[in-house]
Amino acid sequence: MRRGIPRNLMRKRSWRIAGVLCAFGIVLIIRLLIVQVFEGHRYEEMAFNQTSGLQTLYSPRGTIFDRNGRELAFSVMVKSLYADPGIMNVSPAEAAKELSPILHMKEEDLVERLSRDTRFVWLERVMDPEDSDKVIELIKENKWEGFAFVDESRRFYPNGEMAANVLGFVGLDDKGLDGLEMSLDDLIKGGANKQRILTDARGNPILKSAMAPYKAKKEKSVYLTIDQNIQFYAERALDRAMANTHANGGIIIVMDPKTGDILALGNRPSYDPNHFDKATEAEFKNRAVVDIYEPGSTFKPIIAAAALDAGTYDTERVWHDPGQVWASGHAIKNWNDEPYGDVRLVDIIKFSINTGFAHIGLLTGGETLTKYAKAFGFGEPTGIEFPGEGSGILFNPKEMRAIDVATMSIGQGIAVTPLQMVQAYSALANGGKMVKPHIIDAIRNPDGTDYQVTPVDYIGTPVSKKSADDVKDMMEKEISEGGGNNAQVPGYHMAGKTGTAQKIDAQYGGYLKNQYIASFCGFGPVEDPKAICLVVLDTPKGAFYGSQVAAPVFKEAMTQIMRYLKVPTIEDKEAHAKPKNRDIELYKPKLPSEDTKEFRLPSFTGWSMRDVGEWLTRAGLGFQPEGSGFADSQSPGIGAKVRKGDNVKVHFTHHD
Repeated sequence: MRRGIPRNLMRKRSWRIAGVLCAFGIVLIIRLLIVQVFEGHRYEEMAFNQTSGLQTLYSPRGTIFDRNGRELAFSVMVKSLYADPGIMNVSPAEAAKELSPILHMKEEDLVERLSRDTRFVWLERVMDPEDSDKVIELIKENKWEGFAFVDESRRFYPNGEMAANVLGFVGLDDKGLDGLEMSLDDLIKGGANKQRILTDARGNPILKSAMAPYKAKKEKSVYLTIDQNIQFYAERALDRAMANTHANGGIIIVMDPKTGDILALGNRPSYDPNHFDKATEAEFKNRAVVDIYEPGSTFKPIIAAAALDAGTYDTERVWHDPGQVWASGHAIKNWNDEPYGDVRLVDIIKFSINTGFAHIGLLTGGETLTKYAKAFGFGEPTGIEFPGEGSGILFNPKEMRAIDVATMSIGQGIAVTPLQMVQAYSALANGGKMVKPHIIDAIRNPDGTDYQVTPVDYIGTPVSKKSADDVKDMMEKEISEGGGNNAQVPGYHMAGKTGTAQKIDAQYGGYLKNQYIASFCGFGPVEDPKAICLVVLDTPKGAFYGSQVAAPVFKEAMTQIMRYLKVPTIEDKEAHAKPKNRDIELYKPKLPSEDTKEFRLPSFTGWSMRDVGEWLTRAGLGFQPEGSGFADSQSPGIGAKVRKGDNVKVHFTHHD
C-alpha cells in the first residue's frame, strides 16, 4: 500500500504556491499603481484619441456689398471630392466611367488620377451642389470605399462681369488673387477651426458630440462706395462706346466730389470672375488704377487754375493768338493749325486753344506749374485701396526747357493716372478743396458693428475758391458753347473738358503713329456738383477726338446718373407746375419687376422730364430727352415692346 505525502512536504508546497501568488499579486498592484497613478494621464489621452476625432469647421469668406447692401461677392460652403487609391474597392476604369459625366472630365484623366501610387488625390474642387449630391448618391448606391469629401468655400459673383476689375477673384484655396479680394484677403478670408469630438468605431459623432456645431463663426463684411445701379449705367455707356469705336480699351470712373466715394469704376476689356480661369492678363488689368496716360486737354483746366491762383494770368486779359507759339525752337500749333485772334481765358478754355495754353504756361514757368501739379495730387498715388496703383510722371522743374513747359501746359510730356485726374477735378468742383478717392465705405464685424469706417478726407486746397470757381464757370462754357457740346446733359449745367493725346510708346519712347487716347472729364450740376465722371478710350478706330467719342459717353452715363440720384433739373419748378387742362397728378403705370426682361411702354404724354426720367431709369431703360417742358411724343411709341437696356427717346415741349 502506497504511503501518503508527508504533511510537512505539503505545507512547504502550499507556502511556495502562496508565495508565488503573493509575488504575482504585488507585481499586479505595482503595475496598476503605475498605470493608474504615475502614467494615468498618458493612457487617458491614448484612450481619448482612439475614441475621438477632429471636426474642422469652415467659415465662408466675408461678403462684399455695394453701398446699398446689395451683394457683389459672397461665399457658400460646397464640397470638394478626393480619393484614396490605396483603399478603393472599385477599379479606376469603372469609377472613372461612372464619375466622368458628373465631374465633366475625360475618363482617361480620371483613370490616370485614380491609378496614382498615392493615398490622396483631388478629383474635383468646389463642386456645384447638384454634382456633389449625385456623387454622394453614386458612392452610397455602389458602396464604394476610398472616396470622400472636404467642405470648402466657393466664391460667387452674382453680377458676372460687372465691377469685375474692382472686386478681383478668389483662387481654389480661398485666397484672394486680384483686386479688392487680394487687398482685403487678411480681413475677409474664411477660417478653418478644429474641434475634438467623440466618435464610434466608424467615426460618427456620439453622445454630446452629436450635437456639436457644424458652422464656424462668420467673417467680416465689406461695404463698398460703389452703387450697383450707377455701376450698371456707367458700364453700359462704356460698352456702347467700345462697340462703336472698337477701341483697344476703356475706362470710366464716377466719383462723388464732396466725399471721394467712388460710385462706379469700369474697365474694358474685362472678364467674369466666376470663370477667371478663362480670362487673359489684359482682361485682369484694372486700367483705372494702374494705367498712366498723357491727359491732353483735360489737363488744361489745371493749368488755368494754377495760373489764376499764382497771379500770372487773369480772366480779363485779352491775348492775340498768332496761330503758333515758339518754344526751344519748336512751334506749338492749334489742332486745326488756325489762329483764333483776340481771345480771353474763357475762349482759350472753351476752344481748347493750344497756343493760348502754351503762352500761359510760359508766363507762369515750369517750377510754378509743377508745384501746382503736385498740389493737385499728380506725381504720386492717390492711396486708394487697390493694389498696384500708378504714380504718373512729371518733369523735374530744374531740368525743364521752354518746350517742356509748353507741352506740359497742353497736357503732353507728362503722364497721369485716371484716379489722379478725378481727384484733381474734385478741387475744381469743390471750390478749391480736394478730396481723396476711396472705394471702401466700411468694414463690419459679424455682429454688425463697425470694424472700420472710411472718413471723408480732404487732402489739400491746391487753389483758392475764386480760382476754382472761375475755372469751373469756364468749363461750363466748354460744354454749352465750345468743343464739349456732345457732353451736354439735358436739364443740367455741366462742366468739363475734352482731351485727345497721342499714345506713348512704352517700349521705345516717343509716340505711336496714328494712335490716340481720347478722354473727357467733367462734373455737374455746376451749381452743386453731385458726380465727377471720367471717360478714357484707348486707341479708338475712326474718329478719335475726345469730343467725338468720349464726350457722348459722359452724356449718356451722367444723364442716367442725375435721374437716378433725383437731382433737380434746371426747369424742375416748371416741370412740376400744373400743365394746362391736366390734373396735377398724372397716372403712372406700375414699374416692371426686376425679373421682367421685356415689357410694353406706357404713354408719357404730359409727363415732366423728371417724371419720365425717373420712371425709365427705374425700369432699367436708357433716357434720351429732347427739348424741355412736358412730353408730347416718344420713340419707341406707346405700347411698343422694349427690353431692359434699350434707349427711349422722348420729346418735350412747353404748354401754351
